[in-house]
Amino acid sequence: MALWFARAARKLRRLPPAAARSIFPFASPPPIPSSSSILYIFGSPIPRLSRPPWAGSPLLVGFPHHLSFASLSGSSNETEGDGVARSPEDGAVEAPPSWLDAYLPPSVRPYALLARLDKPIGLWLLAWPCTWSITMAATPGHLPDIKMLTLFGCGAVLLRGAGCTVNDLLDRDIDVKVERTKYRPIASGMLSPFQGLCFLGFQLLLGLGILLQLNTYSQILGASSLFLVSSYPLMKRLTFWPQAYLGLTFNWGALLGWAAVKESLDPAIVLPLYAAGVCWTLVYDTIYAHQDKEDDKMVGVKSTALRFGSLTKNWVTGFAIACIGNLALSGYNAELAWQYYTFLIAAAGHLGWQISTVDLSSRADCNRNCSWVLFRASESELL
Repeated sequence: MALWFARAARKLRRLPPAAARSIFPFASPPPIPSSSSILYIFGSPIPRLSRPPWAGSPLLVGFPHHLSFASLSGSSNETEGDGVARSPEDGAVEAPPSWLDAYLPPSVRPYALLARLDKPIGLWLLAWPCTWSITMAATPGHLPDIKMLTLFGCGAVLLRGAGCTVNDLLDRDIDVKVERTKYRPIASGMLSPFQGLCFLGFQLLLGLGILLQLNTYSQILGASSLFLVSSYPLMKRLTFWPQAYLGLTFNWGALLGWAAVKESLDPAIVLPLYAAGVCWTLVYDTIYAHQDKEDDKMVGVKSTALRFGSLTKNWVTGFAIACIGNLALSGYNAELAWQYYTFLIAAAGHLGWQISTVDLSSRADCNRNCSWVLFRASESELL
């Protein structure tokens, strides 16, 4: 056995490094050359990542950080002069690496990216308002209905994916001109519009199956939200307030969750809750929109970031106050205990701190602060 290993080692030393790594795909990657020594293949530079996007993710502890989509699929793509990987067959631009590379086969990955499964924050945006209303509708002293929370969680995945698909189908000509969106599957050519349309039908069919599990009142109320979902992508072309329309769409679950439990609506409770969600959306999505304001000006689309300009912090502060006030009113009408208001005060303090410290001229800071506004505010309200 020792003699066999010695012979194998001698043969391995004779192999080129690339061939050795193809035999042992989980071997340590070669050292990254310095900036003065750049590796070229076919006259084009090979893009290198000093730290992959999934490095440090709690979901991938112990997973080899150098593992890539190409190493899993066994494919190799040439690169253009801009360093973006392109398919040799059709010249489609591939998305940057994500954690989906490690878990999904190549044929499924573009559809997962189209549904934004690599960015779960959008799922929270739909699921949280549902969770708020289902929790408020629960019998005092009892936990929320687990079945309803599960159904609405699955529905959030499908509805968010369907909304993103509609958005990408309608915006494919705009997305290719915006830095943040040019790698989306339809805009980059990874999927055709027809494939996107088929995937949209598949998601809506599964969503219908979930909707039919609810009572008749909720089925009608839930179906009525499809108009908002399908028309939202057009709003950025028509008005400077697409973020308000997004709020009407994303927070529909505040009405639907209560109806699913009670088979009716209590306007004194659910309308302030819905209004709070809309104001909250105006806060975080206006901050988020400041990332794209230069690109938006170039392609001619509208947003509250462009509408508010230098007065953005004044506007979002007003929306934050309206959000907290409506949450307090909803809790008062629902006769919630004092613990609710304790955590609501904590959420208000954090929201105010985020608005006062965010740097609207920095894309990275807008993205980071938007995420913390979403997570911490909702965490406090749920507790």
